Amino acid sequence: MALDRAARLRVAVERDGPTCVWCGRAFGPQVVPTTEHVVPRVKGGPSWLENEVAACRRCNSERGHTAPVPWLEECERRGWTPDELRLDRVLTALDGAIAERGGQRRARPYLEAQLRRLRRRGDPPTGQAARSRPA
Repeated sequence: MALDRAARLRVAVERDGPTCVWCGRAFGPQVVPTTEHVVPRVKGGPSWLENEVAACRRCNSERGHTAPVPWLEECERRGWTPDELRLDRVLTALDGAIAERGGQRRARPYLEAQLRRLRRRGDPPTGQAARSRPA
């Protein structure tokens, strides 16, 4: 049996902890959690637990349909503390769920591009500094 939206939100908070994935604020009376689709529905993202995290209303609303990695970078520019490991874990779980369940044709290329971009963030920098090191 599929979980309803409220149940998926409860599971996401239990799974990931009681903080917003984007700004890091703790949930409470003033910071209410919402269900956030990592791969937006308009990009083919399913309403599966593997595609959902808990985010505060402010972040969920401000993100809109922005891709997850550019929004993560925007959150960092704002001085917030987004949870990059949680984002990577959810994107990876969604990739596995799609591989197992099939479907989600529209979401696949979008998801793959976001995973590549997220993982490139962790790669060591290349360029002038790397080339100028003494041999």
